[in-house]
Amino acid sequence: MTEGLKIYTAADVATLINHRDGEIKIGQQVQFVASLEDLKNATSRFVLLGIPEDIGVLANHGIGGTATAWQPSLKSLLNVQSNAFLKGQELLLLGHFEIAAPEDTSTQSLQEKVKQIDELVAPVIAKITAAGKIPIVIGGGHNNAYPIIRGVSTAKNTAIDVINIDAHADLRAPQGRHSGNGFSYAIKDGFLKNYVIFGLHQSYNNDAMITEIAKNDDIHALFFDDLIQSNQPLEFYWRKLFKDVNGTPGLEIDLDCITDMLSSAMTPSGFSLNEIRKLVLTSPYNFSYLHICEGAVELTDGRTSSTTAKAISYLITDFIKSQQ
Repeated sequence: MTEGLKIYTAADVATLINHRDGEIKIGQQVQFVASLEDLKNATSRFVLLGIPEDIGVLANHGIGGTATAWQPSLKSLLNVQSNAFLKGQELLLLGHFEIAAPEDTSTQSLQEKVKQIDELVAPVIAKITAAGKIPIVIGGGHNNAYPIIRGVSTAKNTAIDVINIDAHADLRAPQGRHSGNGFSYAIKDGFLKNYVIFGLHQSYNNDAMITEIAKNDDIHALFFDDLIQSNQPLEFYWRKLFKDVNGTPGLEIDLDCITDMLSSAMTPSGFSLNEIRKLVLTSPYNFSYLHICEGAVELTDGRTSSTTAKAISYLITDFIKSQQ
């Protein structure tokens, strides 16, 4: 298996599209390119790509399965109606990264593999951004936040701000790459400036992370536990967050923040899908990228979900509509 980006053609996804007389699906109108160099000539503003891997999750001692989200989510998205609210031509389908799982499943080997994934992903994100496009990435583990932030930052030649809707801060020590320390590495390496986390769960972030959040003026957090005790609507706090970011921040959505969404850290207590949709649709800023991660259609422990793919599809279409 040759690792790297597989660039799609229309023929690669033709069998995923369900045709019906009198309807036009997004998949019938999405754009394609033959090479990354062609991105700058494409008229689509948004570029979709997948990182179907769960190596970063396994390196963080989580339950595998995030590699299963890409293909079903792509099929769901391609079969959304292209209509007055969202035209298929607004999206360019680039492809997905082909990544082989290491035969050695020791923690050290998995962490080394995550570093290799970083090197595959970051240059592609940089080229998308340099072409004036907005990357939309379906993961994969949250480890991929690091190469995405790095790629956008490299293209812009400046550290960027990021808003992360997540139950976890993913600020574990930058000692071996995995899904729990992508933001730690992005801060350490100078690619991430202001880091804003919306919906942290008090009991599922270790004391070292809580201390780091409290002492670092560039990290801003709103805890889910406080949000559910407030009489104010979520949008009130969501809009307040934007005073802590500049320019066009990146947007991260870890699906384990949504109640009963299948993921390695699946939770019975979290945001509803409609609440996250509303936050995306009412965002007062444009974003430099969207990264949807940690969701799964099937986990390695046997649990499955028939709704994860459609949920991801909703979030992507909401994001595109909100960026007009």
